[in-house]
Amino acid sequence: MNTVIKHIVANTYKPLLAKYLSKTRLYKYKDLRLEIPSEVFHPGFFFSTQMLLQYISKLTLHKKELLELGCGSGLIAMVAAEKGATVTATDINPVAVEFLTKNCLRNNLQLEIIQSDLFDDIPIKQFDIIAINPPYYKKYPVTLRDHAWFCGEHGEYFEKLFTSLHRYIHAGTETLMVLFDGCDMEMIHGFAAANNFSLTCVHNKQNMLEKNFIFKIEKIQ
Repeated sequence: MNTVIKHIVANTYKPLLAKYLSKTRLYKYKDLRLEIPSEVFHPGFFFSTQMLLQYISKLTLHKKELLELGCGSGLIAMVAAEKGATVTATDINPVAVEFLTKNCLRNNLQLEIIQSDLFDDIPIKQFDIIAINPPYYKKYPVTLRDHAWFCGEHGEYFEKLFTSLHRYIHAGTETLMVLFDGCDMEMIHGFAAANNFSLTCVHNKQNMLEKNFIFKIEKIQ
């Protein structure tokens, strides 16, 4: 039955969604109003962003240093800033950076916004919370939008992530990454272990099409 549902969605819902998201759209989340361009992962239509946002919103954020790495729309970063966190939001996509800057001005929020390929252009500091909604699929990204979906033919995104992560955490950092059951979990765990990190599932949720997981990333002592 699940296979039938996935087939129906692939042939009806997904094409309609792709057409809708081909233009810049206005999006409202509670009291926040965002303009989401077509080049940026839309937080309203993909379960992973909402799941990670809900989990992080329950943490103590006031006066915490939070990094949203690969922020896309920056919704998680903006919510955290509303709750009193000192927030850095980064993305490789210059369009994401441009629109997040505009959306922060529109909503009277102050964030440090950096265009960066993972940690390349982020000044070294230790964050209290790091939120990561990574690209899942093993294919080389070509367009700006592709970077939200594709992690490289051999998972190069994850290799680079775990190679640099240790410079930006301290002993108490909550590093949280959302994945789904279609990811190459063995590969991701392998890159983590090679850099002395472990992944522990702290939350999971099944929807009609897939199962999503939030993993806490911790340094192995």
